[in-house]
Amino acid sequence: MRKQNSTFKTGFISEAGSELKNHDYFAFVELEDYACYVIADGLNDMPDADSARLATQAIILAFQASPSMRKRAIRSYLEAADLALGGADGRERLKASATVLVTDYVRLRYGYAGNTRLRLYRDGHVMEETRDMSLGSDLTRERELPEDTLSRHEERNNLFSYLGQGAGFAPAVSKRIRLNNGDIAALYTRGIWENLDSGELDDVFSEAKDDPKECLDLAEDLLLSKQPSRLENYTLAAVFADKVFQDPNRKRRIRKIAAVCVTALTVALTVGMVAWVFVSRRRKQTEEMQRRYANTIEYIQDANFIRAAEECEKALGLAEKLKLKKPLKELSDYQKLIEAVNAAEDSFGGGKYEEAQAAYVTAKERSRYADRLADAYIDRRLEAITDYLSVFDYIQLGDTLAAQGDFARAEEKYLQAKSLATRTYFEEGRKDALDCLDALYESRQKAEEADTEQAKEKAVNETGAAQLAAEGDKAFAEGDYGSAGAYYAMALEKYMDMGDEAHAELIRARIASSGQKSEENEEKERQAAEYEQAAKTQEALGNEMEAKKQYLFARNAYRELKMDDKAAEIDGRLALLELELERKKEEEEKKEMGDGGETEEDGMNGPGGDGGREGAGNAGGSGGPAAETGGSHEV
Repeated sequence: MRKQNSTFKTGFISEAGSELKNHDYFAFVELEDYACYVIADGLNDMPDADSARLATQAIILAFQASPSMRKRAIRSYLEAADLALGGADGRERLKASATVLVTDYVRLRYGYAGNTRLRLYRDGHVMEETRDMSLGSDLTRERELPEDTLSRHEERNNLFSYLGQGAGFAPAVSKRIRLNNGDIAALYTRGIWENLDSGELDDVFSEAKDDPKECLDLAEDLLLSKQPSRLENYTLAAVFADKVFQDPNRKRRIRKIAAVCVTALTVALTVGMVAWVFVSRRRKQTEEMQRRYANTIEYIQDANFIRAAEECEKALGLAEKLKLKKPLKELSDYQKLIEAVNAAEDSFGGGKYEEAQAAYVTAKERSRYADRLADAYIDRRLEAITDYLSVFDYIQLGDTLAAQGDFARAEEKYLQAKSLATRTYFEEGRKDALDCLDALYESRQKAEEADTEQAKEKAVNETGAAQLAAEGDKAFAEGDYGSAGAYYAMALEKYMDMGDEAHAELIRARIASSGQKSEENEEKERQAAEYEQAAKTQEALGNEMEAKKQYLFARNAYRELKMDDKAAEIDGRLALLELELERKKEEEEKKEMGDGGETEEDGMNGPGGDGGREGAGNAGGSGGPAAETGGSHEV
């Protein structure tokens, strides 16, 4: 009934101009409930290319298979044309610009790709128009040049979206536009807009009567009167909506909708009251969960993994009750990290250093999924274990050298073991090193051969190398990894000159460790800055709890880097943040006490599911009256 009770008149002109063949194409089909109008401009230089005709036919066929005004449907019509021109069966990829207009005789929606154009006139004025998908159009808008400058711009045909593009094809689709009686839709190709400016077209359609042919003839006479030296193919189509379809059931439908809305509003108010109570309770539980979540992070940063386990377990229970997927996963990762660290701590406390080392490595793997929150603590433990094992290695190496009669180097190893044990507070290793030194000195006193000059020189070199290595160890312990690397490099040179490959290998390991530590410090400083910036962003958004968590990460990183000024600055920000949280809490309590009888809508975003997706439905077969189709015309 829509087509029978509306009046739409369509006319078009399509000529080759000064070209040998017309590569433009216009076609339309009017069904009972929908009508589709398509204009296309072929972009191929080949004289026999039928890209415009193929594109138009593909769009019309796709429309007839599933008539619709949905955005998805119109985009699918254009995509069908893009696929049809895509170079299948080994032929060259064809290209075209196209504009499609679909109406249900009440409203219209259009989509386009390239630089074919559409203008919608109402009461003699332009109500809607397309913008060319070209570099020239973008440059014209950026430089705020007059619109008609585009018709002469050298980049006007440099398109970033067109039919036949394939990958990256992105057509534009308009919103729905309600039609009024007397509206006129004009569709035209570049042969028109390159020679007639928008003002001239507006004048033609502002004086339009009831017959599209008069406007088309007037526009063509105006175009030919300019006698351009080179006239491209030109096509101009006009659709006159003389009478728009009026729905006879509209008022009854509006009254029915109003009644449904009143009922729905009553139900919504009731549901809202219930939801408010539920949301209020859920909000308090969420705040409790977030508080315990933050406590978990603080305890981990303070290396108090026993209390961290308690807080994490309670926060995890609340997250499960609230069914918050993201916090639930994060807290689960924290819990696994805490359990792994506690297991490693048990082995470390029992003196099982190799077993503890493997356990801490496992814990560090867990830390990857928990914001690397325990990395610093685990690294310190691993360094301590490495040092403890190094003490034993030095003592063992000293024993071997002493057995070979190399008392100087044995003494060096024992002294290194003693120094390392003292620096790392490893009392057991320090005592073993002292015992070995006492035994070494007793053995050396009993030696009968005096040192030769060569032995003395060697001892001097070994002592110098040992001193350089010790200075490197001292700088390493103080976190000055650059100086440590320099000392180790000098010590390495001395050991290599002496041919002491065993010591040289140890020094190389320390050089590598110094470089690694320096890189880790740079990475930690960058990570700290990222945490601080994330905290500031969350604080600006009003998400104080997330901001607090990020500040805690930043403070922990700065403390590890011994950047006391930055750590103190973060402490100041945390103090201000705590005051803000307390102030908001007090305001909320006062508000709840003062507004006891009022309904307060308190929204809270939970981890909802994915939204529904609109699917393009098939509207059955093509049906309807015979389609009127205009084709290209050869000269």
